[in-house]
Amino acid sequence: MSTTIRLARGGRKKLPFYSIVVTNSRSPRDSNFLEKIGTYNPLLKDDADKRVVINAERAKYWLSVGAQPSDRVHRFLHKAGLIEAAPRMRAERKPRKEAKAEA
Repeated sequence: MSTTIRLARGGRKKLPFYSIVVTNSRSPRDSNFLEKIGTYNPLLKDDADKRVVINAERAKYWLSVGAQPSDRVHRFLHKAGLIEAAPRMRAERKPRKEAKAEA
């Protein structure tokens, strides 16, 4: 069973609140989860202490046993100092056609 660390939506219409959960990667977004390891409230200001709350000890454990964080959770874990930043993928530039330059 491959596990993932991702956000599960809660709250109500127009007032989102997310739980950071460890779940089976094939299960639906808001279904059963193995463990809740934190919360995320996008309505708070960026510098608020309670905007992202993560249980660092449990997050480290799940990462050590192979759980893969989603992109957004990866950013949260990086800001908390628990993992390294993801490498940025850059697209290769296509060479310009010389025919247009000569004409």
